[in-house]
Amino acid sequence: MLTRRFLLAGSAMGLLAGLGLLKGSRVASAAQFAVTHSDAEWRRMLSPAAYDVLRQSGTEAPFTSPLLNQHGHGIFACAGCNSGVFSSDTKFESGTGWPSFWAPLTAQAVTNARDSSLGMERTAVSCATCGGHLGHVFNDGPKPTGLRYCMNGVAMTFRPGAA
Repeated sequence: MLTRRFLLAGSAMGLLAGLGLLKGSRVASAAQFAVTHSDAEWRRMLSPAAYDVLRQSGTEAPFTSPLLNQHGHGIFACAGCNSGVFSSDTKFESGTGWPSFWAPLTAQAVTNARDSSLGMERTAVSCATCGGHLGHVFNDGPKPTGLRYCMNGVAMTFRPGAA
């Protein structure tokens, strides 16, 4: 069920994102990832919006991603390296304005890191293959995990088929 808290948080996050104020720390050192590129290469490879989120830890405005309403069966992949990160089988409607999942594709598909930007404690989620920032995970999701992986749609692509 959609709560007023989510609506208010989503509106505030969208405003901050639109103003370019939702930037966390930069993506971790590229040396630790299987897929690496120079900053100039990432800028050429990604759209400006995808670069902002994946490489600068930005946040897209809520309710703007086509993946929010993607209800087909398949895999959500990192837009930076095409590695599978979430399955449509774990996607749910959170009402927050961002594609949400209750679990990653595999435990090894993503990494988590502490994010204390904006004066709050959150857990940032990144692609384990390229280190691209995907979003954040919260402890207010549905069963069976109780987690809500709140992802930026611009940081992912959708591959229809087996999930």
